[in-house]
Amino acid sequence: MTGVGAIPGLGLTRILIRLGHTVIAADANRLAPGFLLPSAVPHVVPLANDPDYPDAMADLCRDLAVEAVVAGIEPDLLPLAQMADRLAADGVRLWLPGTWSVRACTDKALFHEVLTENGIATPRTWQPQEIDRVPDGTELVVKPRHGHGAQNVHFVHRREHARVLCELVPKAIVQERIYGREFTADCLVDRNGRASAVLRHRDLVKGGLATVSTTFDDPNVQDLVEQTLSAVGARGLCCVQGFVSGDGTVTITELNLRISGGYPLTEAAGADLVGQMVSGLFGLPVDHSRLTYRSGVFLTNCIETLAVGDVAELERTAPAKEEAP
Repeated sequence: MTGVGAIPGLGLTRILIRLGHTVIAADANRLAPGFLLPSAVPHVVPLANDPDYPDAMADLCRDLAVEAVVAGIEPDLLPLAQMADRLAADGVRLWLPGTWSVRACTDKALFHEVLTENGIATPRTWQPQEIDRVPDGTELVVKPRHGHGAQNVHFVHRREHARVLCELVPKAIVQERIYGREFTADCLVDRNGRASAVLRHRDLVKGGLATVSTTFDDPNVQDLVEQTLSAVGARGLCCVQGFVSGDGTVTITELNLRISGGYPLTEAAGADLVGQMVSGLFGLPVDHSRLTYRSGVFLTNCIETLAVGDVAELERTAPAKEEAP
């Protein structure tokens, strides 16, 4: 399990352990909270953009006889997809779409292009050199083209401010700001392209994480989510985000090829999301009848303190923990 320092990877590690799996917790940060979960086997790996990442991951999988890899954070997606054949040669399973699909979901400009070509409503998007084309009075969002986790996202009302931010935000793009009720669809797409989606309102969002959510049912949202999944060729576990405006218009803003931070609500509402993901990961059929859910179920979430302690003591005990079976 990669990215165990972030909420999605940390949460998925917890439930996989509860289901009886041995989880190798991998992260570039030696203080990643997932390393401290009981029964997790911690291993520090290079950052995904490090040239040593593919070799380090392949060696780790081979040395520990890893059976499958699940990405918990966006930067790991493309390098893992690119080494899928290498991992498969060592018997390691990976459930991701092809590299084009991964790029379409991790490059916001390309994602906009694909959805627009397929007639799917998505925010108008401009490159930094196209800011003069932005219509007067358009509220804007400036964000990294390959960003994740709501990092370096800025809201502005004027083109001039967007132009300045494009010089500060790495590889920036500019998008129209969308208003409405925000939602996430927790999705599982089987190997034949059939998708199940659980809809939940993002009632309160802090730092990109939905701290209060409620499941709901809306056929129009379901339909557009499924169109989005099909347009980019998504497979496996993923989540789609968007807005429903006051007049019912549905706008898709992004698709993440990983589990969402709020997936416990999906499970609480009755969908066996993780269990069916594991089945699909190991080549078994996905039972979509077990991915139905009840609307009107809520979740409240907060940041917790997992551990505090002495770094020197952690370093002394870490080698012993890494040798755990």
